[in-house]
Amino acid sequence: MTDSKTTPTGHKAEIEGHETHELHEYAGGLIKARLGIIPVWLLVVYFVLFIWACYYIVHYWGGLGPGRIG
Repeated sequence: MTDSKTTPTGHKAEIEGHETHELHEYAGGLIKARLGIIPVWLLVVYFVLFIWACYYIVHYWGGLGPGRIG
């Protein structure tokens, strides 16, 4: 067994192959969650979807809309 005081954390632990993420259980073990980092590709997807949503709102919902005079 390794002592928690001597276990490396962060980037050093990843390099050495140690598991740094704790597993949390909720609802009597039905829900399991592991804390970790968000992958860069997922952040890019979020950003692209946000930009697309802004474009869609301005382009299709901007102005007076169809059928209105003015």
